[in-house]
Amino acid sequence: MGPMTTTPATAPTVGFDLDLTLLDTRPGIRATWVAFSAEVGVPVDADLVVSRLGPPLEHEIAQWFPAEHVTEMTARYRALYPAYAIEPTVPMPGARDAIEAVHEAGGRTIVVSAKNGPHVELHLAHLGIEPYAVAGGLWAEGKAEALRAHGAGVYVGDHVGDVRGAAAAGAYSVAVATGPCPAEELREAGADVVLPDLTDFRAWWEGYLA
Repeated sequence: MGPMTTTPATAPTVGFDLDLTLLDTRPGIRATWVAFSAEVGVPVDADLVVSRLGPPLEHEIAQWFPAEHVTEMTARYRALYPAYAIEPTVPMPGARDAIEAVHEAGGRTIVVSAKNGPHVELHLAHLGIEPYAVAGGLWAEGKAEALRAHGAGVYVGDHVGDVRGAAAAGAYSVAVATGPCPAEELREAGADVVLPDLTDFRAWWEGYLA
């Protein structure tokens, strides 16, 4: 993608996290972990896994396998992911409207996720969601790399790691209490605003631009 200045926007570029911010990936991720657990013969509590989504996959794999097997097991999980995780995934309430609100105001949307880029793109293509850019494999402060590169003035996420990423990029942090972190934890982490979910985004956005 070229620099943001090549096509001036009338509103800021807004970054969105993926899992439990834009998309409810829990059913598909759970199904993938169940299949993965059966394939490798190692018991994994898939319900526990989906209760703490946010950090990179390698962090979760390390909870179930010795360090020397994390890279191999991560690759095996990812090989299963498209077959199990894409179809069951649906947008979070208000997600499509939030993206439309940004575009209607002349802004751009980007998706910045800890999930690997190819799987982010599979999810978005399946659901017909078309951001200006996608950046995968970035977590917490690491998300600032993509947010700065695309000139994002706002970053929306559900995890304290997303709040930290926004802060590192100098972006306004909009947190939604739809993931593993309750509203108070998001506020304490430094979120500039905490919304119950994205159904409240349009009203907030219109006030932010006013």
